[in-house]
Amino acid sequence: MAVAFLVVLGLSQYAFAYAPDDPAVPYHCWQTNEDESFVIETDEEGNQNLVPCEINAGDNAWMLTSSALVLMMTPAGLAMFYGGLARQKNAVNTLHMTFITTGVIAIQYVLWGYSLAFGPDAGGYGFIGTLDWVGLQNVLHDVPSNAYGGITGYTIPHATYMIFQMMFAIITPALIVASLAERMKFSAFIIFIVIWATFVYDFAAHWTWQITAADNYGMTPGYCGFGWGGCLGALDFAGGTVIHITSGWSGLVIALMLGRRLGYGKIPMEPHNVSLVVLGAALLWTGWFGFNAGSAAAAATNATSAFVATQIATGMAAVTWALVSWAHTGRPSTVGAASGAVAGLVAITPASGFVSPMAAIVIGIAASIACYAAVAFKNKRKWDDALDTWGVHGVGGLAGALLTGIFAEKRFTPWGDQGLAFGNPAQLYENAVGAFAALAWAMGVTAAIIKIMDMVWPGGIRVTPKEEEVGLDLSQHGERAYVTE
Repeated sequence: MAVAFLVVLGLSQYAFAYAPDDPAVPYHCWQTNEDESFVIETDEEGNQNLVPCEINAGDNAWMLTSSALVLMMTPAGLAMFYGGLARQKNAVNTLHMTFITTGVIAIQYVLWGYSLAFGPDAGGYGFIGTLDWVGLQNVLHDVPSNAYGGITGYTIPHATYMIFQMMFAIITPALIVASLAERMKFSAFIIFIVIWATFVYDFAAHWTWQITAADNYGMTPGYCGFGWGGCLGALDFAGGTVIHITSGWSGLVIALMLGRRLGYGKIPMEPHNVSLVVLGAALLWTGWFGFNAGSAAAAATNATSAFVATQIATGMAAVTWALVSWAHTGRPSTVGAASGAVAGLVAITPASGFVSPMAAIVIGIAASIACYAAVAFKNKRKWDDALDTWGVHGVGGLAGALLTGIFAEKRFTPWGDQGLAFGNPAQLYENAVGAFAALAWAMGVTAAIIKIMDMVWPGGIRVTPKEEEVGLDLSQHGERAYVTE
């Protein structure tokens, strides 16, 4: 009933021209006269309509392309990567959890997620958005936002920015699949990601990335114009804090609360298909250029610097992980090289639009070493983070956020700032506060969600020992990854 109501609400917004009293006007960019009054056009019927700010076709094309690249990362890249890392009897379940997240979170985001994350601030505290944009009410497809744009201005339709950010919202809970793989009920997972996206992701995104027009669209005089993290000065170009820290550290909580898989540490639990792992990593690597360079919100110069930094850090991290694992185990691991590439992608994400190519090399090396050490530590402690969400995304995201505070340079993105290495130690402090606040929030809220769900879910949220032994492919879906007879 709630979905039906919001659909009907959305159908009421079908204007082809926009009058000055249209409810969407305060949230969008309109052409103005020298005295800052709106430019008004009168149509043949005598109606007075506003003139939207000009949309740049190149910027719009790049952002729609970036949106498609980021979408590919979840149902293709991440699904293949995680599916290959899982054991054969759980491959379908792992694929399905990742794939279905793409649909479930898309709907959550349209109905209320985008409004909470990027809409007007509720109360002027920079903590969470209002419900003014539920069902994408007041989010226009043919007029730019007056808050969200690139370094050259507001040049893309508001709906383009929304759909780009939707892809980030989709991949974040999908990353958590790696921590709960092979032991959580599929039905419980569906409900969990909706709740988690609402109370963890949407909050963190609002703190870090929310922007408004003056005075919170005129609703809160004196509002600083950003979520509290943005007002503090924390920098996160493409999601190191919002995406990787929240998912990675939430994943650790879930892994510990669910407990180890049957036979963990006693029987082999190797990746069942290394080819899928490498294919998934390659798709992630390719899609990540939309992830990072697309976060410029325009086909602008900082999209170029983000693209360059992403490639350099990722290549360096893949090589570093391969060398470290070679030295440690005596063999160069293919899965290790793929994991190293992902670690580099994770760590360069918050820094990509702010750092030089040489800084990207340092970030790639540091991230790979930190994540490798985290995975080794996790294994020694026997934490069953099955496919290493925490070791790669949690630790990699935290390392990237802190390194951004060290190596950031304002010359790449004007709204950024100088880092510690360039004479501004405050930037490291600001990034650390933003990162650790998101970490603490994600871990605390996730623990509460899992505890409550396990109490109220019939039989708990973990599959039975018999189902786990048979494998979740057959016990949860009645399907097998490979049928040979």
